[in-house]
Amino acid sequence: WQYNYITRENMKNSLTLAKDEVKAKIAAGEPYVIRMKLPRDHEVRFEDTIRGWVSVNTNNMDDKVLFKGDGMPTYHLANIVDDHLMEISHVIRGEEWLPSAPLHVLLYEAFGWESPIFAHLPLLLKPDGPGKLSKRDGDRLGFPVFPIDWKNDETQETASGYRETGFYPDAFINMLALLGWNPGTEQEVFSLQELIEAFDLGSVSKSGAKFDFEKGKWFNQVYLRGMSEEKLASALKTELNSRGLHCDEKHLGTVAMMMSERATFPKDLVTEGLFLFERPSTYDEKTLTKKWSADSPKMMEDISSRFLALVTFDAASIESCFKGYLTEKELGFGKVGPSFRLAVTGKGMGPSMFTICEVLGKEEVLARISLAIEKLK
Repeated sequence: WQYNYITRENMKNSLTLAKDEVKAKIAAGEPYVIRMKLPRDHEVRFEDTIRGWVSVNTNNMDDKVLFKGDGMPTYHLANIVDDHLMEISHVIRGEEWLPSAPLHVLLYEAFGWESPIFAHLPLLLKPDGPGKLSKRDGDRLGFPVFPIDWKNDETQETASGYRETGFYPDAFINMLALLGWNPGTEQEVFSLQELIEAFDLGSVSKSGAKFDFEKGKWFNQVYLRGMSEEKLASALKTELNSRGLHCDEKHLGTVAMMMSERATFPKDLVTEGLFLFERPSTYDEKTLTKKWSADSPKMMEDISSRFLALVTFDAASIESCFKGYLTEKELGFGKVGPSFRLAVTGKGMGPSMFTICEVLGKEEVLARISLAIEKLK
């Protein structure tokens, strides 16, 4: 059912009532709405940057309410006036607003104002099926749908945001830009300035784009790994402080660069390298079963004694000492390396052990080896 040029003639309104009756009802305080009286059989035509020329006949449109019974303007009117007063040049919004655009064009014409440029974006779709992406999908699949944390004041429920998850603004923008648009090349990673120069609304697809959270994480990972040592060190320090952990200032950059290869978010700089800040309380079961042998305690004791004798305890000296031991005992790295890593970090794999040992310091490395020998007897 439509309130239009046909049905309006059969309704109780200012068009069908006598003027005196209308005035009397208003004077009596009877509630009323104000509608947009659309012209009959008029073709509304406007250009959308993404969808091209759009044409709609007013016979297929409603006489929309502009002022509600309580005197408040509806979105349609308020939106037009607000955009005009703010001198908005481009209206960029989701495709669900496309059916309202002809009315907005008519309102601009009625006021004698120039219409802004319209661009109705395709919807972001569910990653695992048809339909528009929703908050419920994020809750179900474990990813945010809001830019920042959002709290429902009624239920006190908090929905996580991309900022709080650890996404960098430029990575987030890069991800969004490529949902429904591409530069026509194989390039995926853009700086903000490169996006500004390359992005073209006219090249955005009319079809919806499936949201891919894993791809978004990849973008963030690329941006994080591309950061300078100074910025990574600052990010690491912030994360450490929030957890009550400490790292010697002189090693912050080294640790940050080392852990960035395994990090997607800033918090990963700590979680992936927690062994650098806390002694192992458990040991990787797979490595323990396959690599820790009856010979391992003796080998660790031998390495400890050699480390103890080192005057300079840096990565190069540690590596030279370790390899010298392997040569002297005619042992392969695969025989000793995994046990050494397990004893010091509790892990089965990770960054260079020689750099790790330099960061930890001689006293801590020897203490950890001793602890592992005792625990893993």
